[in-house]
Amino acid sequence: MGRVTLSDVSRHAGVSRSTASLVLNDSPSVAPETTRRVREAMKALGYVYNRHAAMLRNPRSMTLGLVVTEVQNPYFAELAMTLEDVADRANYAVFIGYSRDDPARQRRLLDRLVERSIDGLILLPAGDTQASEIDDLLASSGIPLVLLARHFDLSHDYVGADNVEAGRLLGQHLRSMGARTVAMVGGPQHTSARREREQGFLAAIDGSDMTMYPTDGLFGEATPDGGADATRRLLDRGEIPDAIVAYSDIVAVGVYAELTRRGLEPGRDIAVGGFDDIAGSAHRTPPLTTVATFPTKIGEKCGELILERLGQSLPSDGDAAATPYTHQLVEPALRVRASTAAWRPRRP
Repeated sequence: MGRVTLSDVSRHAGVSRSTASLVLNDSPSVAPETTRRVREAMKALGYVYNRHAAMLRNPRSMTLGLVVTEVQNPYFAELAMTLEDVADRANYAVFIGYSRDDPARQRRLLDRLVERSIDGLILLPAGDTQASEIDDLLASSGIPLVLLARHFDLSHDYVGADNVEAGRLLGQHLRSMGARTVAMVGGPQHTSARREREQGFLAAIDGSDMTMYPTDGLFGEATPDGGADATRRLLDRGEIPDAIVAYSDIVAVGVYAELTRRGLEPGRDIAVGGFDDIAGSAHRTPPLTTVATFPTKIGEKCGELILERLGQSLPSDGDAAATPYTHQLVEPALRVRASTAAWRPRRP
């Protein structure tokens, strides 16, 4: 008897060849009973899957690249795990890299991923990333790109939180609490997320008696150290605001630390708010008021979008770039906790 083929398996199991192929690739769309019959037919006939031959027929590597800025932030861990789950259901593996918000390191990571023939790329761009450089790198390979959480412009697929709305929600809240002066600290200067959160916040306080301190010198890494350093620079210039808005919850960790070091109590002497609602924010002392941006929803949408693009870019279907770009925004939600709720305006 010659080599057993998938067609032999499908005939033995009484299913179509395409159904047998779906079972081979662990597709969840096949009924359990059908899957059992196909698996039993494979075993009975001694069928062995030749992955190398399959790759010659289909040039896909069945791998995706995911590059985010760092791993210290639980936000990215939640997002990456959800995205990987989506990819896994479609039989894709995910290579994950961390740029540490360094464009040069990011470029090295992208070069390596392209060399390894990834099928698609999901990128949270480092600060100061040049869009043209990324486009030039991916254009020659035909690798589809989905931007995540930050974007360059409108000429790319993008999934992220509605950062303008997130800033507006926190601004409205602090305005309702009676805050008069506020400072926004931390986060890289040249990123869409930082810019949009500030934009939304300023729109919320427009026409009120609230004032935002100049942000010069208050940017920094999106880390606890970045938050502490930015808060130190703020206080060193003699400015004691009613409220501090941290670029993210992970930055707020450093804000808390620096305020405490100075003998100031977060949530009582100075109200503190953040963005993302990462794991642990509700359990800090005091619990942190924040705007939830739902990383699991973003990760799921990113995974679905890159797989959609890959489906559209099959050789028989033409180039995915011909499909209009899509921008999917996840609606944020305010989480009011003691870091602002316990604060009261200072009396003259």
